[in-house]
Amino acid sequence: MDKDVSGDTLKAITEARHGKDDAIKKLAETSGGEGSTFGQLLNNPFFTAGFGLAAIGAAVRYSSSGLRKGTELLRRRMLVDLEITRHDESYDWVLNWMTAHYQHQLAPIARRKDVGTLEYLMRRFTPALHHLQIKTAVSRTASGSEQTAFSLVPGHGRHIMRYRNAYVVVNRERIGKSFDSNGRPFETISLTTLYYYRQIFEDIFREAHEMAVQSTEGKTIVYTTRGMTWEPSGQPKRRRPFESVVLEEGLAERILGDVREFLDARTWYLDRGIPYRRGYLLHGPPGTGKTSFVQALAGSLDFNIAMLSLSQRGLTDDLLNHLLLNVPARTIVLLEDADAAFSNRRQQDSEGYSGANVTYSGLLNALDGVASAEERIIFMTTNHINRLDEALIRPGRVDMTVHLGNATEWQIGQLWDRFYAQHDPDRESRRRFIAKAKAAGLIDSISTAALQGVFLYNKDDADGAIAMIDQLAASHQDPKKPTIAVQ
Repeated sequence: MDKDVSGDTLKAITEARHGKDDAIKKLAETSGGEGSTFGQLLNNPFFTAGFGLAAIGAAVRYSSSGLRKGTELLRRRMLVDLEITRHDESYDWVLNWMTAHYQHQLAPIARRKDVGTLEYLMRRFTPALHHLQIKTAVSRTASGSEQTAFSLVPGHGRHIMRYRNAYVVVNRERIGKSFDSNGRPFETISLTTLYYYRQIFEDIFREAHEMAVQSTEGKTIVYTTRGMTWEPSGQPKRRRPFESVVLEEGLAERILGDVREFLDARTWYLDRGIPYRRGYLLHGPPGTGKTSFVQALAGSLDFNIAMLSLSQRGLTDDLLNHLLLNVPARTIVLLEDADAAFSNRRQQDSEGYSGANVTYSGLLNALDGVASAEERIIFMTTNHINRLDEALIRPGRVDMTVHLGNATEWQIGQLWDRFYAQHDPDRESRRRFIAKAKAAGLIDSISTAALQGVFLYNKDDADGAIAMIDQLAASHQDPKKPTIAVQ
């Protein structure tokens, strides 16, 4: 039985071999005979033994690689990519624009008659956002309560959107586990579309920028430091009217005129090789409107404010210079209490912290050194100008020094008109208030902040404000006594 099986097996192998040889011969005959190159290969025993098959496999592999490279080349020719990193200012602009674009694009599809048939079908089959991320903003109202607003922005992953007649693939991706100096993960957004529609990127960014500008129109952004960068502090604030801060007669207009003249003289500075920067020092008693005036000035010029305290923890000479070199555009730098950073240097708290590490030389170099920034406006405030070194307030570092004193008779009258003009048309109460303030010795000795506190307490009550002058005078003589005594 085993011999028969072995014989049958051998016979089958022999027949298969003969069949293979016959097939090769027929293929050779159809390829031009034994004299052709292809026929010679098929009759070659090395080729038929396996080398030919290996060559065919290699050819297939290389052709596949070439096809893949050709496909990549074709993709590069047909598609265009645009990448936005997390550190770019337009990153949040694009996310907010995408959300608004989807809402605007998908809202009208409920009624077919609102758009044409083709547009209706394209909107119907346009994919919606399926990966969302919540963005929370907390704002404080005038009454002191907090309002929380939620908005949804495209989350991580791929999104397909249609802009005009072009489809754009948006991929928001988190790169590894790296974080920046502020603890935010490193992310990118890439936009991909056909090369033919590459011009839509400029239109998208223009619309995103316009939407970002509209969200802050009529408002002032206040920046504070966070690590090595400037970050918006809360929501943008409504611009403060320039007339809301009452300084000595003509003083506010003189400062505003000087700033505007500086902004218009950029070419004049550059042509003469003078560093294009301007420094102001506002000094005077507390409550005379130094910081408030800077806020009103920024609102009048359509500028933002970058607030920096020289005594904040972790601030060094290098970090100070870096921050001043990277101030956001159209932003006034406000250095509050310039003297405090150096007068409190030796005082230690419970943790042994002894103040900032900013030196006088570091501050001077940041303001007017070789590596200092240009195209910059800086306002410094101090309650004690005598504590500042003369090198700090010399021209070039401080170009204009302004003293903001206590309320003059003219300022008291202007403040009164702002609060009670409609309740005192003949100004009789105004004259009574000023006369009583003179008798109490408050002219040029009381701050505008204290006066405003009295007016705020007596809203629409001119007689109440006049009656409170005695309390205001007593508080001025003894600062420990409250200005407003609740009966």
